Amino acid sequence: MTIQESGTARPAGRPRSEKAEKAIIEATLDLIGEGMGVSELSIEAIASRAGVGKTTIYRRWANKEDLVVDALSTLKAPLPPLSGTSVRDDLISLLDAMRRESGNVRNRCVMNIAMSEADRYPRLMERFMKRAVEPRREAMRAVIERGIATGELRADLDVSMGMAVLTGTMIWHTKWAPAGDLAPDLAERVVDVALAGMAP
Repeated sequence: MTIQESGTARPAGRPRSEKAEKAIIEATLDLIGEGMGVSELSIEAIASRAGVGKTTIYRRWANKEDLVVDALSTLKAPLPPLSGTSVRDDLISLLDAMRRESGNVRNRCVMNIAMSEADRYPRLMERFMKRAVEPRREAMRAVIERGIATGELRADLDVSMGMAVLTGTMIWHTKWAPAGDLAPDLAERVVDVALAGMAP
Protein backbone atom coordinates (compact mmCIF):
# COMPACT_ATOMS: atom_id res chain seq x y z
CA MET A 1 0.00 0.00 0.00
CA THR A 2 1.36 3.42 -0.91
CA ILE A 3 1.57 6.31 1.54
CA GLN A 4 -1.18 8.03 -0.39
CA GLU A 5 -3.41 4.98 -0.17
CA SER A 6 -2.64 4.66 3.52
CA GLY A 7 -3.51 8.31 4.05
CA THR A 8 -6.87 7.92 2.38
CA ALA A 9 -7.65 4.65 4.09
CA ARG A 10 -7.08 5.77 7.71
CA PRO A 11 -9.92 8.30 8.01
CA ALA A 12 -12.39 5.80 6.56
CA GLY A 13 -12.58 3.95 9.89
CA ARG A 14 -13.11 7.07 11.98
CA PRO A 15 -16.76 7.75 11.09
CA ARG A 16 -17.59 4.13 11.90
CA SER A 17 -15.86 4.50 15.26
CA GLU A 18 -17.68 7.73 16.03
CA LYS A 19 -20.97 6.20 14.87
CA ALA A 20 -20.47 3.22 17.18
CA GLU A 21 -19.61 5.45 20.14
CA LYS A 22 -22.67 7.60 19.53
CA ALA A 23 -24.87 4.49 19.30
CA ILE A 24 -23.44 3.17 22.58
CA ILE A 25 -23.97 6.47 24.39
CA GLU A 26 -27.51 6.80 23.04
CA ALA A 27 -28.33 3.20 23.98
CA THR A 28 -27.11 3.83 27.53
CA LEU A 29 -29.21 6.96 27.88
CA ASP A 30 -32.25 5.31 26.30
CA LEU A 31 -32.13 2.36 28.69
CA ILE A 32 -31.79 4.61 31.74
CA GLY A 33 -34.49 6.92 30.37
CA GLU A 34 -36.84 3.96 30.04
CA GLY A 35 -36.50 3.34 33.76
CA MET A 36 -33.55 0.97 34.00
CA GLY A 37 -31.47 1.84 37.04
CA VAL A 38 -27.71 1.94 36.95
CA SER A 39 -27.58 -1.27 38.98
CA GLU A 40 -29.77 -3.08 36.43
CA LEU A 41 -27.91 -1.69 33.44
CA SER A 42 -25.56 -4.18 31.84
CA ILE A 43 -22.96 -4.03 29.10
CA GLU A 44 -24.88 -6.84 27.38
CA ALA A 45 -28.10 -4.79 27.29
CA ILE A 46 -26.29 -1.71 26.05
CA ALA A 47 -24.49 -3.68 23.33
CA SER A 48 -27.74 -5.27 22.20
CA ARG A 49 -29.55 -1.92 22.02
CA ALA A 50 -26.63 -0.22 20.25
CA GLY A 51 -26.21 -3.05 17.75
CA VAL A 52 -22.56 -3.61 18.62
CA GLY A 53 -20.54 -6.35 20.28
CA LYS A 54 -19.49 -6.16 23.91
CA THR A 55 -15.86 -5.99 22.81
CA THR A 56 -16.64 -2.77 20.94
CA ILE A 57 -17.76 -1.23 24.24
CA TYR A 58 -14.84 -2.59 26.24
CA ARG A 59 -12.39 -1.18 23.70
CA ARG A 60 -13.65 2.28 24.61
CA TRP A 61 -14.67 1.98 28.28
CA ALA A 62 -13.05 -0.11 30.99
CA ASN A 63 -16.33 -0.70 32.80
CA LYS A 64 -19.99 0.25 33.06
CA GLU A 65 -19.29 3.11 35.46
CA ASP A 66 -16.95 4.84 32.99
CA LEU A 67 -19.56 4.51 30.25
CA VAL A 68 -22.39 5.88 32.40
CA VAL A 69 -20.28 8.88 33.44
CA ASP A 70 -19.53 9.67 29.80
CA ALA A 71 -23.17 9.17 28.80
CA LEU A 72 -24.49 11.46 31.54
CA SER A 73 -21.87 14.06 30.71
CA THR A 74 -23.20 14.35 27.16
CA LEU A 75 -26.46 15.69 28.61
CA LYS A 76 -24.60 18.76 29.81
CA ALA A 77 -23.83 21.18 27.02
CA PRO A 78 -20.47 22.97 27.07
CA LEU A 79 -20.32 26.06 29.24
CA PRO A 80 -21.91 28.99 27.42
CA PRO A 81 -19.56 31.80 26.40
CA LEU A 82 -19.54 34.55 29.00
CA SER A 83 -19.09 38.12 27.78
CA GLY A 84 -17.66 39.42 31.04
CA THR A 85 -19.31 42.78 30.40
CA SER A 86 -21.86 42.49 33.22
CA VAL A 87 -22.64 40.11 36.04
CA ARG A 88 -26.31 40.12 35.05
CA ASP A 89 -25.63 39.03 31.46
CA ASP A 90 -23.24 36.27 32.49
CA LEU A 91 -25.58 34.90 35.15
CA ILE A 92 -28.43 34.85 32.64
CA SER A 93 -26.24 32.90 30.20
CA LEU A 94 -25.37 30.31 32.86
CA LEU A 95 -28.96 29.85 34.05
CA ASP A 96 -30.38 29.78 30.54
CA ALA A 97 -28.13 26.80 29.78
CA MET A 98 -29.94 24.99 32.62
CA ARG A 99 -33.31 25.92 31.14
CA ARG A 100 -32.39 24.66 27.68
CA GLU A 101 -31.03 21.35 28.98
CA SER A 102 -34.15 20.66 31.03
CA GLY A 103 -36.36 21.09 27.98
CA ASN A 104 -35.52 17.56 26.81
CA VAL A 105 -37.91 15.17 28.58
CA ARG A 106 -35.61 12.17 28.14
CA ASN A 107 -32.65 14.06 29.55
CA ARG A 108 -34.65 15.10 32.59
CA CYS A 109 -35.83 11.54 33.16
CA VAL A 110 -32.31 10.13 32.78
CA MET A 111 -30.85 12.60 35.27
CA ASN A 112 -33.61 11.95 37.81
CA ILE A 113 -33.09 8.18 37.64
CA ALA A 114 -29.30 8.44 37.74
CA MET A 115 -29.28 10.87 40.66
CA SER A 116 -31.70 8.68 42.62
CA GLU A 117 -28.95 6.05 42.73
CA ALA A 118 -26.28 8.42 44.02
CA ASP A 119 -26.19 6.62 47.38
CA ARG A 120 -25.54 3.26 45.73
CA TYR A 121 -22.96 4.60 43.30
CA PRO A 122 -21.24 7.46 45.13
CA ARG A 123 -18.05 7.19 43.09
CA LEU A 124 -19.96 7.40 39.81
CA MET A 125 -21.89 10.46 40.94
CA GLU A 126 -18.76 12.06 42.35
CA ARG A 127 -17.03 11.68 38.99
CA PHE A 128 -20.06 13.02 37.11
CA MET A 129 -20.34 16.03 39.41
CA LYS A 130 -16.64 16.78 39.03
CA ARG A 131 -16.74 16.48 35.25
CA ALA A 132 -20.09 18.07 34.35
CA VAL A 133 -21.33 20.12 37.29
CA GLU A 134 -18.28 21.57 39.02
CA PRO A 135 -17.10 23.59 35.98
CA ARG A 136 -20.48 25.36 35.91
CA ARG A 137 -20.43 25.91 39.63
CA GLU A 138 -16.95 27.41 39.46
CA ALA A 139 -17.96 29.62 36.54
CA MET A 140 -20.88 31.01 38.54
CA ARG A 141 -18.67 31.52 41.59
CA ALA A 142 -16.17 33.45 39.45
CA VAL A 143 -18.93 35.67 38.02
CA ILE A 144 -20.32 36.49 41.46
CA GLU A 145 -16.86 37.16 42.92
CA ARG A 146 -16.12 39.43 39.97
CA GLY A 147 -19.37 41.28 40.65
CA ILE A 148 -18.35 41.87 44.25
CA ALA A 149 -14.95 43.15 43.11
CA THR A 150 -16.47 45.55 40.56
CA GLY A 151 -19.16 46.80 42.92
CA GLU A 152 -22.03 45.31 40.90
CA LEU A 153 -22.87 43.12 43.90
CA ARG A 154 -22.87 43.78 47.65
CA ALA A 155 -19.45 43.67 49.26
CA ASP A 156 -20.78 41.49 52.11
CA LEU A 157 -22.56 39.02 49.82
CA ASP A 158 -22.30 35.37 50.83
CA VAL A 159 -21.10 33.89 47.53
CA SER A 160 -22.25 30.34 48.27
CA MET A 161 -25.70 31.58 49.31
CA GLY A 162 -25.97 33.65 46.15
CA MET A 163 -25.13 30.59 44.06
CA ALA A 164 -27.70 28.52 45.96
CA VAL A 165 -30.43 31.11 45.43
CA LEU A 166 -29.79 31.26 41.68
CA THR A 167 -29.33 27.56 40.95
CA GLY A 168 -31.91 26.42 43.50
CA THR A 169 -34.60 28.59 41.92
CA MET A 170 -33.78 27.25 38.45
CA ILE A 171 -33.80 23.66 39.72
CA TRP A 172 -37.22 24.26 41.28
CA HIS A 173 -38.55 25.39 37.90
CA THR A 174 -36.82 22.71 35.83
CA LYS A 175 -37.67 19.77 38.11
CA TRP A 176 -40.78 20.56 40.12
CA ALA A 177 -42.71 23.27 38.31
CA PRO A 178 -45.85 22.20 36.40
CA ALA A 179 -45.18 20.29 33.20
CA GLY A 180 -44.76 22.31 30.04
CA ASP A 181 -42.22 24.42 28.24
CA LEU A 182 -40.27 26.80 30.42
CA ALA A 183 -40.63 30.46 29.54
CA PRO A 184 -37.81 31.72 27.30
CA ASP A 185 -37.18 34.60 29.71
CA LEU A 186 -37.10 32.42 32.84
CA ALA A 187 -33.36 32.84 33.43
CA GLU A 188 -33.63 36.60 33.03
CA ARG A 189 -36.49 36.81 35.54
CA VAL A 190 -34.71 34.60 38.08
CA VAL A 191 -31.52 36.67 37.84
CA ASP A 192 -33.35 39.96 38.18
CA VAL A 193 -35.21 38.81 41.31
CA ALA A 194 -31.98 37.47 42.82
CA LEU A 195 -30.03 40.61 41.98
CA ALA A 196 -32.64 42.72 43.77
CA GLY A 197 -31.28 41.22 46.97
CA MET A 198 -27.65 40.89 45.90
CA ALA A 199 -27.03 44.36 44.48
CA PRO A 200 -25.44 47.12 46.58
